[in-house]
Amino acid sequence: MKAVFNRLKRLSLKQFFILLGVFISRPFWVIPTHQATVKTILICDKLFGRKHHQHGPENAYRHALWNMLIALQCYRVGRAPQEVVDWAEKVTSLHEKLATNEPLETAMDLHNNQVDRQWFLEQQFHLKTQSEISQWLLERLPEVVRVESETQIVQADGQLVCLTGY
Repeated sequence: MKAVFNRLKRLSLKQFFILLGVFISRPFWVIPTHQATVKTILICDKLFGRKHHQHGPENAYRHALWNMLIALQCYRVGRAPQEVVDWAEKVTSLHEKLATNEPLETAMDLHNNQVDRQWFLEQQFHLKTQSEISQWLLERLPEVVRVESETQIVQADGQLVCLTGY
């Protein structure tokens, strides 16, 4: 919770109003989105320590879990799977827009977010539990593709990616 507030404090006024506009568009999804964010960080801290904040497979896992838990938590409020995936895309893409990552890191995160949302729909994760989703994603970790360029990210269609060296 503290990390979320610290992040909010670092936003410019313009960034804050952009974020506010997104959340005003779906007020009933603000709390589920926050809950999904907190759960994601707690799970990743427990599984990986601080390593998920780097750009390795653990980071790809965190992005996957975050997107899926946002969609799952919002689905429980009562929407269609595609609607909650669209919401997760809006939230996580905005996060990347506001983040201070290098272009390759941003491209990696956006790619992973897209793959995760695709999996959410294909695997019907809206019918699964948080534990089942987490376990399924852990089983995907050995398949994460290590990349060094945006071209390699694009070529890894349908696969999670991480940066070489992590």
